[in-house]
Formats: sequence, structure tokens, C-alpha cells
Amino acid sequence: MSMRALVTGGAGFIGSHLIDRLVSRGDQVTVLDNMSSGKLEFIQHHIDSQKVKYVNGDITNFDDVYNVMEGIECVYHLAANPDIRLGTKITDTDLKQGTIATYNILESMRKFDVKKIVFASSSVVYGENAPMPTPENHGPCMPISLYGASKQAGEGLISSWVGTFGLQAWIFRFANIIGERGTHGVIFDFIHKLKTNPQRLEVLGNGLQEKSYMEVGDCVDGILHVIDNSNEPLNLFNLGSHDTSSVTRIAEIVIEETGCGGASIEYTGGDRGWAGDIPKAMLSIDKMLSTGYDVRYNSEEAIRHTAKCLIKEIGL
Repeated sequence: MSMRALVTGGAGFIGSHLIDRLVSRGDQVTVLDNMSSGKLEFIQHHIDSQKVKYVNGDITNFDDVYNVMEGIECVYHLAANPDIRLGTKITDTDLKQGTIATYNILESMRKFDVKKIVFASSSVVYGENAPMPTPENHGPCMPISLYGASKQAGEGLISSWVGTFGLQAWIFRFANIIGERGTHGVIFDFIHKLKTNPQRLEVLGNGLQEKSYMEVGDCVDGILHVIDNSNEPLNLFNLGSHDTSSVTRIAEIVIEETGCGGASIEYTGGDRGWAGDIPKAMLSIDKMLSTGYDVRYNSEEAIRHTAKCLIKEIGL
């Protein structure tokens, strides 16, 4: 049965991969994206074949959201500021693009009686010093970045809409999602740095930061599998892989894949890449695994696959 779906941020990195899956299963998809970090080329073929209706609009503007909501059955809310570091310079970035935007979506849904929302949250809501691997029921969640605060606020708003207005929701706390069409993140940055100077690679922090990485196809397949296999009013799942990788290991893999074997790795020092960065993160994925879903790539395989894809896309 085809579903009328709205994907916010549908021209973005994760959104465009989700749309590939939704279109292939026959859903009618509307994309709302202001192209601040998305690229039309990621979804142009779906627009041309009339499988996707694209609306250029801004989730921070209530009318833009309200005007696309009529007739929608499920909202996949992926749009947000993807640059955690930007929020440290312009401090209302995540408030507007995260918290207020999520309110705009929920209120528009309420007015049109749209009953299902899928929300892209993040492992950063757990903050620092959470047990590792971190289970979904860890608390209290005390984020240390403005991005993390806006994701937690989004979760709180969604939870309150579930409790007050009878919404059904799936909240996914993502590990670091990487892969083809990546538009930001550590691998993307490293390739650009080596393109500029193949002799030297600057690494923010001491390189010992350890996180779990999940390939984007594994992520969107996981989203759709979990939705099909969970049916509470509010469903909360971590999505990630089985292991972690260090930033130094990522640097080594990117140097290998770019063929810049002579590059020296230089560290800026300190235990984190920037203020609000969490040096070590790994999610418990037992709940995801219990639905019968597992990933194809571990962290290092996902990193190598991503490096190969992005080198082709960026061009060296």
C-alpha cells in the first residue's frame, strides 16, 4: 500500500537515500528542502520521473511547512542544521532550524490530522560520560552541544504531541552516518584538506576521539525495517554499527585511499575536535538487532566505502 510521505531535508545526504527507498517501494513523496545543505542533483531523476514532488521551502517558516502538509500520511523529519560547529558561532542556529522547525512541523501535522512522524535525532543527546555502549533508556540526557540540545528539545516536543494529540512517532538516535553523497563530516573534510595540500593532513584534537560509524544505506534500511516492526505510540531506537573507529584511523584510511601516502598527520591537540564535541561515543544497538535488522558494514568498512565514494564525487 503506497503511502503519501513528506520528507523534510529530502535533498540532503540521508534524505536523498531515504527517498530512493520510498520511491522504489511505490510511496508518493513530497520533499521540502531549502537547499541550504542539500543538492537537487541527488533527487532530480525522481522529480523528472514525477515520482517526487519537490517544494523549495524553509522549515523555520511556519507557512512553508503548513502549505505542504495537506493529504500527507507520514512525515520523515530529517532537515536540520548539519554543522554542529556552526551552532557555537551563531547560537540561535539550532534553536531555529532544530527546535522551532520541529514545532512548525508538529503543529502543521496537528492542523491537518497527520498521525505519523519519523524523527532523525542523534547520539549527541546522551551527552558526555554516558555508559558505552549507550542504551536508549540511559538518563538523564544532558547534551553538551547546542545541536544536541535542539535534538533533545525536538524529542520532547514529539513526545508531548504523542501524549497530548495522539500522534505516533519513531525517534531514531543516529550514530555518525557516512556514505555516498556525504556533504559534510570528518571524511569529507579530510579529502578536501588533502586535495588542497597532499603533503599534510590536519586533524582536530588528538586523533583519539572514538565513535561508531554507520553507512547511510544501512541507516535508511534500518529506519524502514524498524518502523515496520514496531508499533508503540512512541518508538525510540538507536541506530548504529557494532564497533567504533578513531579519528586517527579515519585519517590513515583516507590517506591510503587518496594515494597521498607521503602526507604527515598533524594534530591540533586536546581531547576533542571542537567545543561541544563528544570524544567517545558508541550506541547500544541491541534494540535495533531485536527487530531482526543488522548492518552490512562495520565502522571501518563504512569509512573505507565512504572515502572511495567521496573521492569520486569530490575529484582529486
